[in-house]
Amino acid sequence: MKKFTVLALLLAAGYVHAQSTPAKKDLVARILVLQQGGIEQTAQALVERPAMQFQQQAGMALQTRVPPEKREAVAKQVQEDLKKYVDEVGPLVRQQAVKLGPSTIGALLEEKFTEDELKQLIGIIESPVNRKFMQLGGEFQKVLSEKLVAQMQSVVEPKVKALEQTVVKHLGLPTAPAAKASEPSGKAPKK
Repeated sequence: MKKFTVLALLLAAGYVHAQSTPAKKDLVARILVLQQGGIEQTAQALVERPAMQFQQQAGMALQTRVPPEKREAVAKQVQEDLKKYVDEVGPLVRQQAVKLGPSTIGALLEEKFTEDELKQLIGIIESPVNRKFMQLGGEFQKVLSEKLVAQMQSVVEPKVKALEQTVVKHLGLPTAPAAKASEPSGKAPKK
């Protein structure tokens, strides 16, 4: 009989924890409003991912399949098409992501957090120190990226070129003679 009572108490405690109240729903809605920017960024990243992939593929194709005199014009057209796609699809996907927030993120918040934890979470999100930290996110990314590129470019660039040559070879595409054309004939490349 004692096992049954302990089990019943544990189950009841789990039920109380997962139970939703109007106050809990209000707290979740508040968190979703506070996190709307992040939700929209996630949606935007999903929209931009295929555009970036197309841009990379187009860049390789421009070098191997488009005559040099037409590359700039074709690149501009591709860039305009990619921008049009992002500008058209981005707002639609961001809007849908915000609509899905309550049934996805909101549902998880209600399930995984108690009312008290949600209040604490709002306190953290709204704290002036957290806001200041979040505002510096772009600056953090910029200074790190600049330093990282400066220090790693000489290491990464040759590997990217080697990878590109390998992929071009696997695809059976003609290799770009750009590096050979820039070297004076009969002389070894400078290092």
